[in-house]
Amino acid sequence: MNDNVSLALGGASRSGLGGLPQRLVQDGVVEEAAMLEALSAARERKTSVVTQLVSSGVANARDIAVAAADEFGVPLFDLDAVNLDLDSVRLVSDKLLAKHRVLPIFRRGKRLFLAVADPTNQHAIDEIKFQTSLAIEAVIVEDDKLQKAVDKAIEQVDNQMSALTDAGDVDLESLEVTGGEEELDDKVGRDDVEDAPIVRFVNKVMLDAIRRGASDIHFEPFEKLYRVRFRMDGVLKEIAQPPVVLAPKLCARLKVMSRLDIAERRVPQDGRIKMKLSKNRAIDFRVSTCPTLFGEKIV
Repeated sequence: MNDNVSLALGGASRSGLGGLPQRLVQDGVVEEAAMLEALSAARERKTSVVTQLVSSGVANARDIAVAAADEFGVPLFDLDAVNLDLDSVRLVSDKLLAKHRVLPIFRRGKRLFLAVADPTNQHAIDEIKFQTSLAIEAVIVEDDKLQKAVDKAIEQVDNQMSALTDAGDVDLESLEVTGGEEELDDKVGRDDVEDAPIVRFVNKVMLDAIRRGASDIHFEPFEKLYRVRFRMDGVLKEIAQPPVVLAPKLCARLKVMSRLDIAERRVPQDGRIKMKLSKNRAIDFRVSTCPTLFGEKIV
């Protein structure tokens, strides 16, 4: 993130204000007394002071964004002119997006550009950097537009996953699947293996395989796509192409379900999963992993 953020946080006025709050007071965007009150309210509600100022009507979101961009030397973006990149959004769990109210807008190589209303929210940036293993480049956007954009992005991602996980009357999240719990490593977060859309998708694939009489399920990563195939009557047939960015989460989910070592990605592993369909019926799955150039293939 821009070093100017750290520098701006260092200074403080006689009233104890520093960084963005001080700049907003100096520019006349917010009265000092109102700012102190907003800071107190934000701490109590565990929210950003920017969100507190905008939601309470104390300041205009546009004025805050302009001041923040100038104060920290961070680019100012208009979310209305940005096309939503769902592949970038999927890199971060819904839980983190909703928690921090930030939005990945695009990726360039190993850099993820993140729309924020409050560039001093270093905790959000650190968490997303940890989850994605990418360098985070913050860009400033207006808080009110950001709230709407985050809600829209989460809804679109959920809708897309729902289309892949429609199983009729079956509650895919409540299916009893056993195999065990495996310790997670530093590259795989708990959110990655317990993310509801991932859980539903994996359970649906397994349930569909049972219903269609498939003998094998192949989860196959490639450079630009990820595919799932069933072996039926001796022939492999493609049944789904989930977004390629979900490959690490799908792999992590399957390995945890199978009691395999999440941290080991260089050698093949074998495990098993038991899916309980009813009180008297359960299906056993044998699971094998095979390292490939683009991730682990799982059968």
